[in-house]
Amino acid sequence: MSSKKDKEFRYTFSPDDPWRVFRIMSEFVDGFDDLSEVSNGITFFGGTKVKKNSKYYKAARKLAFKLAKDGYSIITGAGPGIMEAANRGAKEAGGESIGLNIEIPLQQKPNPHITKALYFRYFFVRKVMFAKYAKAVMVFPGGFGTLDEFAEFITLIQTEKVIPFPIIVFGKSYWKGLIDWMKKSMLKSKLISKEHINIFKMTDSIDEAVTIIKDFYSKNL
Repeated sequence: MSSKKDKEFRYTFSPDDPWRVFRIMSEFVDGFDDLSEVSNGITFFGGTKVKKNSKYYKAARKLAFKLAKDGYSIITGAGPGIMEAANRGAKEAGGESIGLNIEIPLQQKPNPHITKALYFRYFFVRKVMFAKYAKAVMVFPGGFGTLDEFAEFITLIQTEKVIPFPIIVFGKSYWKGLIDWMKKSMLKSKLISKEHINIFKMTDSIDEAVTIIKDFYSKNL
């Protein structure tokens, strides 16, 4: 729970606020510098509370292993759950296992399967790193943070702010309600177009996820 001091900091404007730009700038510079050699990244999003015996943890680990064997660097938010599973699979495959850790009041410790760790204070800087160095994005079951990241990435493609890349939603039964709502509510109300639903693919298959990525780049290179 946030303290009174945290809340005062959050809602109080200060003459020092403009100087915060330099800290933001330094995070961008450090992030770009540290990740500049990552040319084949796959970003994994998913919940911190997903347990090791979950089918989604096991799937993320196996998928990351396969992708790392194919030469992809695996990028996660550095935490537990799905992030740990993906980093673990990448490390077991001998691949690059990258974690972009975030500083939050409930301190998140990077999981032990990371070979390269970066630290961020600002969520929006961290999101830029996820997007800039990703050749594809895997969205596993998660909470509000995962939903935010999923929405952000499909919005970037919808608004043509980034060159399209595969966004793969893993776990049909978990995501079905949300996707059905998009179709029945957003699409029916004409607030999105039919092609916007096709920005992402949904699957329960590790092999299909790999094929989606390979097929996309075989057609777009």
